[in-house]
Amino acid sequence: MANLQSNTAGIISPNPFWLASAPPANSGDQIKRAFDHGWGGAVWKTLGQPIQNVSSRFAGLHYKGTKNIGFNNIELITDRSLETNFREIAEVKKSHPEHAIIVSLMVETKEEWQDIIKRSIDAGADGLELNFGCPHGMCERGMGSAVGQEPAVNEEITSWAMEYSTVPVLVKLTPNVGDIVPHGLAAQAGGANGVSLINTIKSIIGVDIDRQVINPRVGELSSNGGYCGAAVKPIALHMCASLARDPGFKIPISGIGGVSSWRDAVEFILLGASSVQVCTEVMLRGYRVVEDMIEGLENYMEEHGFEDLGQMTGKAIPSYSNWGNLDLNFETIAKIDADKCIGCYDCVVACQDGAHQCLFPAEEGKKRVPVIDESECVGCNLCEIVCPVPGCITMEEVDNGFAPATWNEHVNDGKPLRPKKGAH
Repeated sequence: MANLQSNTAGIISPNPFWLASAPPANSGDQIKRAFDHGWGGAVWKTLGQPIQNVSSRFAGLHYKGTKNIGFNNIELITDRSLETNFREIAEVKKSHPEHAIIVSLMVETKEEWQDIIKRSIDAGADGLELNFGCPHGMCERGMGSAVGQEPAVNEEITSWAMEYSTVPVLVKLTPNVGDIVPHGLAAQAGGANGVSLINTIKSIIGVDIDRQVINPRVGELSSNGGYCGAAVKPIALHMCASLARDPGFKIPISGIGGVSSWRDAVEFILLGASSVQVCTEVMLRGYRVVEDMIEGLENYMEEHGFEDLGQMTGKAIPSYSNWGNLDLNFETIAKIDADKCIGCYDCVVACQDGAHQCLFPAEEGKKRVPVIDESECVGCNLCEIVCPVPGCITMEEVDNGFAPATWNEHVNDGKPLRPKKGAH
């Protein structure tokens, strides 16, 4: 049986699935229930000077009948007293000692950091997460992403935490930057044991077009919020991989952003994460989603021969290269399984209007299966993407007689490239 135990910067949990610092990790009773369902760890909702939140504070992005492909919030840190939070942290650690409790923190002065770090550790924290990512409200007060967007400030405050902490420290990075790598390196330079990413993306999720007010509405006003949920996963994967592949970055990663299933978790782990944090999917579906995640990850590891998470962490990073290193002579063409085709012609429309005009309707009187002009097919994948029938359209590799050649090799060494297709 595969070993799912996770070690992220010295924070040990029975599996890599952690609750992210958010409403699902707001109280001791919640986290106890989460641990009972199988969550390996929880990052406690950010502690600091308690604030008053607004009503309303959440909004969902719905698309063509599918609800909540994206999610937005304008909620801030804890609105409960520090004394209450610390008491509940101690209670949860006592009742669930094998599970990891990571306490998220956000304060301003060095003295405040010293005090809240000591109190968190005294309460039983297995690790700390410095919230340098919140993109609304707190950044306007000089915290959150206001820190995370300035590498020098990130490094300095991280160094304060490392001076005072006796447990591992993770720095939670903001995605609201042009390049994540300098910010991960700043956390590392400050002595952080690891990083977690991404926090939410600064966004306006939509407008109430009847009232002409941005959502979520607070009276007749609103504000930009933090975007999360399944739709942000590609951005989160990119930033996770960008750090993991950087030769100067040496510390562990806890991956966050759009994790909705075990498959999503596997992708983050293959791109360098040793644990994954989940928020939106729990808010929409409840704590029990972790049961399928654990079962799916375990089955995947056994099917692919991974005995532990360490063997699969970062396994896909070598495949992440610069565009100039891609083989321009590699070629695929579309193939249609006529027995599976339902004749919807979605692929024909997509190819004709959005790709390279190599798919055409069947001849009159013949079965309604699109015809492919293979000499014009560039293997772009669009037809496969829009096809509603799994496995009906596949992209098949073809031998075109040309040796592998990249753009860099072509420019530097004169390696020949195959003739272009689709030149109209």
